[in-house]
Order: sequence, then structure tokens, then C-alpha cells
Amino acid sequence: MSLLLPDSGLIFWMILSFGIVLAILWKFGFPIITKMVEERKNFIDQSLEVAKEANAQLARLKAEGDAILVNANKEQGRIMKEALKERDKIIQEARLQAQLAAQKELDEVTKQIKAEKEDAIREIRREVAVLSVDIAEKVLRKKLNEEDEQMGMIDRMLDEILKRNN
Repeated sequence: MSLLLPDSGLIFWMILSFGIVLAILWKFGFPIITKMVEERKNFIDQSLEVAKEANAQLARLKAEGDAILVNANKEQGRIMKEALKERDKIIQEARLQAQLAAQKELDEVTKQIKAEKEDAIREIRREVAVLSVDIAEKVLRKKLNEEDEQMGMIDRMLDEILKRNN
């Protein structure tokens, strides 16, 4: 028997054993292997489909997130504008109230100054009247030292009173 050329009997038994193994594999092994490969293929296809759906959902969520972010930025801008308007309105109202308070205080001070001025004028008039009466008294005392002059003065005063009443 040569190493490079096998015997015909050996070839027969090798072919027969190969055929039996092939038939057994064909009957029992290949369907199971094919089924497992098919299941694996279906699993991979389903995984790819789920991954595509997940990517689509992720893209949709990202778009929604971007839209929400844009809306939030717009809303923030609107709120900031409203806050600035409200701040300006509050400042304007505060200024107006301050002006009104200042005007009211100025009016009160003006009234107080007028009242004090009138009081001062009355006081000055009173003092002038007192001084005038004192001066008149002194002048009359000098003039009315004599009895004839006193009687003449009394007559003149009575005449003036009678003229006023008539």
C-alpha cells in the first residue's frame, strides 16, 4: 500500500462512511443548522429594524428638543421684554409718585410760607398800630394840655360820628 494511492476498499468505506455522515447531517444536522442560521438572520434583521426605529425616534426626539429649545428661547425673550416693560412702568410710576409727593410737599411749604408771611405782616401792622397809637397819644397829650383844645377835639369827634351815622 502506498501512501499516496489508497486502496479501492479504503476508498469504498471512506465514501460509504462519508455518505452515511452526510445523510445523517442532511437529515438531522443541516435543518437544525439552517434553522439556527435563519433565526440568527431574523434576529439580526429585527435588531436592525429596531435600531432604525430607535434612530428615527432619537432624531424625532432631537428635533422636538430643538423645537422646545427654540420655543423656550422665544418665551425667554418675550418674558424678558415684558419684564423690561414692567420695570420701566414701575420706574415711571415711582417717578410720577415722587413728583406728586414733591409737588405736594412744595405746596405745603408754600402755604406755610404764606401763612408765616401773613402772620408777620399782621404782627408788623399790630406793632405799627401800637406805635401809631403811642405817637398819637403823645401828640394829643401835648396838644390837649389846655382845656379849650380838649373841648374842641371832643366836638370835632362827635361831629364825625354824627356824620357817619347819617
